[in-house]
Amino acid sequence: MSSDNSIQQTPFVKQLAANDRPTRDKAVESLKTYLSSSRTFTQSDFLKLWKGLFYCMWLSDRARTQQRLADELASLVDVIKPNNVFTFLEAFWTTITREWTSIDALRMDKFMLLVRRYVAASLRYLYKTGWNEEVVRKNNEVLEVLPLHPTNGKLPDGLRYHLIDIYVDELTKIAKVESEEDGEEDAEEEYDITPEQAEALLKPFRKLQKETLTKPIKKNVTEMLEDDRLQLLLKAPSG
Repeated sequence: MSSDNSIQQTPFVKQLAANDRPTRDKAVESLKTYLSSSRTFTQSDFLKLWKGLFYCMWLSDRARTQQRLADELASLVDVIKPNNVFTFLEAFWTTITREWTSIDALRMDKFMLLVRRYVAASLRYLYKTGWNEEVVRKNNEVLEVLPLHPTNGKLPDGLRYHLIDIYVDELTKIAKVESEEDGEEDAEEEYDITPEQAEALLKPFRKLQKETLTKPIKKNVTEMLEDDRLQLLLKAPSG
């Protein structure tokens, strides 16, 4: 990864990457307080922050610590004011797409987990807005310009494959209506989303399917869009 000694040596980064939970929890709470401010953050603000957060994930070296840190970093989306959310998410995806090919095999699993958690956090945010059309459109724009851009050869295919693999999983989890009948074999699943809203969330993948010049990407995204769970979602009545 690209390194910056001033970032790596800050107490904040070291505290977030700490293996002892009290130290890490204190750092997370301080960060949440900072990010929940009503001030308008700039793209530069968040890119600098994500340089440090990425390095925190890079440093974390125990499975449980890595899982908790991924959860904690994704939870930041929940405290950021609406006017800052997509600036923050854009900085996240900019950082991930820039650094993806520098992540070695031993570290890849934890960054794949972080991406999964951020897909879930983004969808959860959209769900809380009632799948608002304008908010969904903004999220789609970020995905289309960064990790799912169909023709930009400088962006990593590995990240595209990962998003294709996990998106239906996370979408169905967020949209599913929990009920007392969950777990029963004959229980029919219900989703708090209309077919039109679900289709809107798939626009970046439809665009990727249509415009990609990479046959394996086209094959994988086509299979994703034909997933039985997704077909159920696209025809399910709102819960």
